[in-house]
Amino acid sequence: MSIRNLFGMGCIMKTKELTKQVRDKVVEKYEAGLGYKKISRALNISLSTIKSIIRKWKEYGTTANLPRGGRPPKLKSRTRRK
Repeated sequence: MSIRNLFGMGCIMKTKELTKQVRDKVVEKYEAGLGYKKISRALNISLSTIKSIIRKWKEYGTTANLPRGGRPPKLKSRTRRK
């Protein structure tokens, strides 16, 4: 059985997102003049992750989690607590 069959139509499952502190550290090292590869090796994070963090930081000016799309919840948080 191939990986394609295990995970659907060629989509590989994503991992957990990085903490804000780690993303801030990436931007801090980038502003200090380090390149993507050096940051990647220093923090042991993949090169593509470093690139996406820097790209989002340049575009939105923040390292906070961006809002995601999707259907809004049917129940309000207050109703769920009851």
